Amino acid sequence: MNPQYVNQKIMKINIFLVLTGVCLFLGISSSFSQDSSLKDHVLFYSSFDGKLSADVAVGDAALYTAKNYKETANAKPGLHNPDVVLSENKGLAGDALHFTKKNTTAIYYNGAKNVGYSATSWSGSVSFWLQVDPEKELAPGYCDPINITDHQYNDAALWVDFTKGPQRDFRLGVMGDLEVWNPENKNDPSKIEERTVTVEKPPFRTGKWTHIVIAYSEINTNKSSFKLYLNGQFKGVVKGVNDPFTWEEENAKIMLGLGYIGMMDELAFFDKPLDLNEVKAVYELKNGLKTLFN
Repeated sequence: MNPQYVNQKIMKINIFLVLTGVCLFLGISSSFSQDSSLKDHVLFYSSFDGKLSADVAVGDAALYTAKNYKETANAKPGLHNPDVVLSENKGLAGDALHFTKKNTTAIYYNGAKNVGYSATSWSGSVSFWLQVDPEKELAPGYCDPINITDHQYNDAALWVDFTKGPQRDFRLGVMGDLEVWNPENKNDPSKIEERTVTVEKPPFRTGKWTHIVIAYSEINTNKSSFKLYLNGQFKGVVKGVNDPFTWEEENAKIMLGLGYIGMMDELAFFDKPLDLNEVKAVYELKNGLKTLFN
């Protein structure tokens, strides 16, 4: 064999190996950089691993229970509903919050500071995981795994729900000040529809964790948008609906498990609207967001 040809082949192989190594290094560096950046934007994070209080919180870290949301003045720190427990080693990676029966109590974190609310321009994201089979496990009626508001679901609130059936669709709801979008408080399906993203036949299954992200930008301006992602995939957006979200922030709550039966894990709020690549990065963290803090 021609020695010159052999040398050329060796040189090409060496160049290929160097380029491959550079690409791999850049890929790892990019991933590390992105993860580090995400960590800097976490306002609130509860892993539910061995404890109910949040691992990271700008405001109050405690979880509270009250008889219902009209009696939160009498709420107590911790879980005081025997049907809601921490399930050991049942989470995405570690423990999980488990609603074993239909929840009718108020179980919540305080939203003040923890969700980064602003009366002038509010942007951020909420990320969490659910494990449930909606068709088989949920009780009849609507069910809201999470609702973020200072009042109720139709008044300055962000939420996701499962519809009452018989087909259990999954929805993102974006309801601004009630007196603005529905001053007569009438049941108007068209107004509700333009403020929701509906996912038919969502990917929730028994024994399978599903990742949800709501990314919201510039609420309380005329450029607001609200995006829903499931398992790292974009599912829809509410935009062009610029209802104000007027809160008494000290009353804001991160309401968990309204009517829900199933598990929840890895609840987090970010101070920025995550883009698709960032949503995928969170989805692909094998041990959840705790990876960023270890």
